[in-house]
Amino acid sequence: MNFTRWSARFPGTQRRAAARTEHAAAQAKRGEGAVPAARGGRADPGAERAAPAADGRPADPTVCGTGTATGGGSGTAAGPGSGTTTAQRTGAPAAVPSLDELSVREVLGRLPALVALVHGPEHRVAYVNDAYTAGFGARTPGAPAHECLPELGELGLLPLLDQVQRSGKSRTAKNRTAPGGAHSYTVTCTPVEFPKAKPHTSTGTGTSAAAEAGSEPEAHTGVLIHLADVTDHAEAVERLRASERRQREAAVTLQRSLLPQELEQPDDLRVAATYQPGGTEAAVGGDWYDVITLGAGRTALVIGDVMGRGVRAAAVMGQLRTAVRAYARLDLPPHEVLQLLDGLAAEIDASQIATCVYAVHDPNEGLLAYASAGHLPILVRDEDGTVRRAADPTGPPLGTGGWLHTSGTIALGPGSTAVLYTDGLVERRGEDIDEGVAALERALSGAQGTPAVICDRLMRALGVDADHDDDVAVMVLQQPARTGADAELFHNAALELLGGIEAAPRARAFAQGVLASWRFPVELCDLGVLAASELVANSLQHGTPPMRLRLRRTDRRLIIEVTDGDDHLPRRRRAEPGDETGRGISIVATIASSWGSRRTPGGGKAVWCEFALPDK
Repeated sequence: MNFTRWSARFPGTQRRAAARTEHAAAQAKRGEGAVPAARGGRADPGAERAAPAADGRPADPTVCGTGTATGGGSGTAAGPGSGTTTAQRTGAPAAVPSLDELSVREVLGRLPALVALVHGPEHRVAYVNDAYTAGFGARTPGAPAHECLPELGELGLLPLLDQVQRSGKSRTAKNRTAPGGAHSYTVTCTPVEFPKAKPHTSTGTGTSAAAEAGSEPEAHTGVLIHLADVTDHAEAVERLRASERRQREAAVTLQRSLLPQELEQPDDLRVAATYQPGGTEAAVGGDWYDVITLGAGRTALVIGDVMGRGVRAAAVMGQLRTAVRAYARLDLPPHEVLQLLDGLAAEIDASQIATCVYAVHDPNEGLLAYASAGHLPILVRDEDGTVRRAADPTGPPLGTGGWLHTSGTIALGPGSTAVLYTDGLVERRGEDIDEGVAALERALSGAQGTPAVICDRLMRALGVDADHDDDVAVMVLQQPARTGADAELFHNAALELLGGIEAAPRARAFAQGVLASWRFPVELCDLGVLAASELVANSLQHGTPPMRLRLRRTDRRLIIEVTDGDDHLPRRRRAEPGDETGRGISIVATIASSWGSRRTPGGGKAVWCEFALPDK
């Protein structure tokens, strides 16, 4: 800090600084308060007499009180010498020129921006500067703007001129492209009041003719048009938008490629799904869905939403979808699948969390078993139009950890429709999300048709279009109510096995009678009886009561399933030549189209196999 400069403000400073301050105060009292230029002071620009020199001599009489030489406006002396004025030698500052002395035409003419001035209701041309002439050519003063300034019409500015003239307020139009697309302008239109015209004729008493007529000349309202060239800025913005479009297209392509290209269609369900990415101003999110056939007529349905935007969210979504398909092959309960996904999501990216619903449809039970990780509730519409929400349990989103998920069930009978969806369908800014879910319930209660039709109707009812600010995924599944000839293709039959040596013969006889009544070919009947016999024998040897044999046919396959009370899952193994057992599962795997096993919710297991029906 320069203590010498500020010493007058502190007590106990040097006498030299104090004496200099007293001397300056004495000069101010005598009207001689010229401050040296080095101290940054300013003389009074309105002083009528020149300040004396530092040694007490009178100042140069050729310098006016404003510190400007008589011969020029820059403060330089007119006479010979060192080229400096007496005011400069004495430290007096140069005067600031007054704005009233500047020419408006000269200022506007030197502006690099395009300037035009119009007046009157027809916006007649009063003035254009040199930049405007260079940009659009010479213009005839007095001609209307729509004739003389056609570029304003092509820029869409004529209505803006009318608005500015009526309201008396300035208006700005950004990034208007000129004809030909070579230049872009930001246009500002400012209202201007022209002064009243001076009287041009007078009577002998010096009164104007207009005054004798009892009226004053009217003032004219004009508009000053300022066009700033923002071509470089507009091109930079367009390049940025093009880059964003390319990134968005890449994210959308990645997103769509990771979604199932064609949904699996189970025997007992009709399923349709749709995905709508957010509008052009919104980045692509991580919404996804999938349908997975589990076997034995059971189907897994999953929908989720990775929080975040862009390619990263889409990539995480793809990893989760792949993991769900792998875990679904284990045929685990829904809550166990979400438990595995929770750990995987934390390993993929700790900063990315996702919501998800995993549900399993079992046509034998008429139930939809599900587990939710922070996702919105499943909605089910019954055949009579009643809409129900799937109740809790709902756990935290995937990737948070430290939570044990649980499963719940909701009835899905014949004629019922279920809807799984992401938050983009029901969430709106400024509204509670429960209001959006309630609106979806109302839309679903009146929706009729196939699952694909219902998807479209729900999207329209909730206002989802191409400009929607969030991506949306919707999945609709129906349990059709089959009647007539179609119902003859779907049958169920079950037999309770009490155990003992008579269980296997009773199972073979039951299977033989049921398959014959379903009018299967003899070869298929024989294979079905053999598979049922081997599965029952395996259950009698390795399982515990209660045991049950269930046969089911659809329009595409025959399903044979045996359940028991032991939760030890069988596996296929190679039997040695001397082994008397261990060949049952291998025989089933050889003759059937597919086979599998799973643990049942109440304890125990189910072992099943399928035979594809011949095409008619």
